[in-house]
Amino acid sequence: MTIAVVTGARGGIGSVIVTTLREAGMTVHALDIEECDLRDDDAVRVALERVAAFDVLVHTAGVSRDGVVWKLDPDDWDFVQQVNLRSAFFLLRHAIPIMRARGGGRVVLIGSINGSRGKIGLSAYAASKAGLIGLAKSVARETGRFGICVNVVEPGWVRTALTDSRPEELREAARGETALGELVEPADVAATVAFLCGPGGRRITGQVIRVDAGQLIG
Repeated sequence: MTIAVVTGARGGIGSVIVTTLREAGMTVHALDIEECDLRDDDAVRVALERVAAFDVLVHTAGVSRDGVVWKLDPDDWDFVQQVNLRSAFFLLRHAIPIMRARGGGRVVLIGSINGSRGKIGLSAYAASKAGLIGLAKSVARETGRFGICVNVVEPGWVRTALTDSRPEELREAARGETALGELVEPADVAATVAFLCGPGGRRITGQVIRVDAGQLIG
């Protein structure tokens, strides 16, 4: 039985990932802010030790604080880095010894195409998501000999209750950027995560997989 831990499990993307992994036959332990403050190293250690044994870690928790860089409050910058990037370090730091003891594992960090391309007003968010790429590639090199695969999935604009509440002109602008002429659904991201965590992903590591309907190239 494959055991998974998913952070941000109540979010629009995270909740669908939880359902998809369960449908794939995995036992899933959901971590959200009510269960664990991911910004706290000791809290992360305790939460993962409570699960005790798992093979899959999916980090979807994330926040954003908008503003051009010269107007961005330093506290907002720090908050975004803590939730999006620092927490990923804590999770990996405590998850890897557990996975090593089980003979391997899969880690998927949920990034964003804005971590690869940047976006006006999202410098803190984009920087945190870009940091996930460097972190994943480095840890993939460090842990490959233990049978642990580490990858990043970069969604484009994903249709969730939150993004559907944004102004229509923003949604249409994002749709217009895509090569496929349509936006990504949470199920599209979840299916990619499930693939990476299943038999098909056993030789994939250190990669950035974009699920964006061609938004980055469009």
